[in-house]
Amino acid sequence: MQPFRIHSGKVVPLDHANVDTDQIIPKQFLKRIERTGYGEFLFHGWRYRPDGTSEPSFVLNDPRFRGASILLAGKNFGCGSSREHAAWALLDYGFRAILAPSYADIFSINCTKNGILTAVLEEDDVAQLVGRALTSVGYTLTVDLESATIQDALGFSASFQIDKVCRKFLLEGLDEIGLTLKLGTIISNHENNRKPCLSPSSDPLVPVL
Repeated sequence: MQPFRIHSGKVVPLDHANVDTDQIIPKQFLKRIERTGYGEFLFHGWRYRPDGTSEPSFVLNDPRFRGASILLAGKNFGCGSSREHAAWALLDYGFRAILAPSYADIFSINCTKNGILTAVLEEDDVAQLVGRALTSVGYTLTVDLESATIQDALGFSASFQIDKVCRKFLLEGLDEIGLTLKLGTIISNHENNRKPCLSPSSDPLVPVL
């Protein structure tokens, strides 16, 4: 997994609260077994009309926000089902960071495991950033995980909250498997030094049948 330390990128504002995982990646697209290829289906119900053509009023279809890698969202982003496909779709589209007042817990964990930062900002800060993104062409932010701060070129600066364990995983580019591999020497030493289990025939407390 790619580590996250400092990221600068274009911002797209999705000014909606309670966006659930079925809106992020609808259930009809959960048939793939790979983690890639979901980006084209991200926010499918909003990005496309029933006939399959693009919906020009949706922010991701606005040319001003093409190539955005930082998503501004409302509170309780990622609620609903626990599907990890939501994180896969966001990452495959190109997002590295999400800034919102709050998230569903499982969604935030899934994002961390896939290298996406879910930073918690005050609602007033998010509202200010949304306004700047809507009124500035090519509006960008710099997200610094090491210092837990966000800033732009117009004088905005704010700190954000993130769980300490999630911060460590992102900084080091680790998921559960990566953490286990990192502890490989300790695990091997434990396995080599532990006492072997007694077989039933050699344990005096276990009757031989």
